[in-house]
Amino acid sequence: MPLRSVSPIVVALALTALCGCGSDDHATMTTARHPQTVQLALDFTPNAVHAPLYAAIRTHADTAENVHLVIRQPGSGPDALKQVAAGNLDLGVLDIHDLAIARERGIDVVGVAELVRKPLAALVTNTSIKRPRDLEGHDVGVSGLPSDPAFLNAIIAHDGGKLSRVHQITIGFNAVSGILAGKVDGAPVFWNAEGVALKQRGVKVNEFRVEDYGAPAYPEVVLITARRTLARERDTIRRALLAIRAGAAAVERDPDAAVRQIAHEAQTDDTKLIGAQLAAVEPIFATDLRLDRPVLERWADFDARLGIVKERPDVGKAFDFSLLG
Repeated sequence: MPLRSVSPIVVALALTALCGCGSDDHATMTTARHPQTVQLALDFTPNAVHAPLYAAIRTHADTAENVHLVIRQPGSGPDALKQVAAGNLDLGVLDIHDLAIARERGIDVVGVAELVRKPLAALVTNTSIKRPRDLEGHDVGVSGLPSDPAFLNAIIAHDGGKLSRVHQITIGFNAVSGILAGKVDGAPVFWNAEGVALKQRGVKVNEFRVEDYGAPAYPEVVLITARRTLARERDTIRRALLAIRAGAAAVERDPDAAVRQIAHEAQTDDTKLIGAQLAAVEPIFATDLRLDRPVLERWADFDARLGIVKERPDVGKAFDFSLLG
């Protein structure tokens, strides 16, 4: 139809529609230029387990996914769960047992990814403690996380001891200094972090790993979010996880850069220690971050059997398996 036969009203409407489309495109471009901020709370002071998170920022994998990842370090004690559950922060790093305990207490947080594929928990003691039950009557340092007493009970009771006879002292994240100074005779630690640190310093300790006490190969460290955050920002959370997955690949490509970055974030010049910690944990990184339901079902059985939680965790409710496919 010749243009001159078209009604002026129709032309005006067409132009309006075109302008509207242009405005939408401009808005989309503006959003693309301004990635959405995703705040992530650490469970512990920066260490090698967190290398994929920091690498996602260093390599700009986050902005490639149109998110701006901001990592929040903990204060004097653990608060990742509290901040994420309250909706103040979007994602958090958490020990898997703390996730189970939180859900049992009615805190609706959800695991969305895993950082490692195996347990990291260990009970480290001075050499006078020959077996876990020998800690009866001794001082043991705990961080303040609810999983610490549960973990201690699992190890000590498995060895025939009683947790009620152990003196628990809250020392925050100072297990290494507490043991070095003789303030405590043992503490729950991550063997890949504090365990490596003690060995690097030439401190003789005994190390009792949880897998030697009946634990299956569960993912010790998971990423969590509040269910309401997941419902509201599902795609944003997914893109943040994709960025962290790319960060894990970056750590594998260039571990030296990851060591330097973690040393900087931990405010230490001891790159030898950070390197040793990364070498210890890198073989068990969950490079694709995907949760494995059969593994988690075995973990749920383990936590219930050892009394870490009173009721067996409902894996289907505690984790979201669809974000990463």
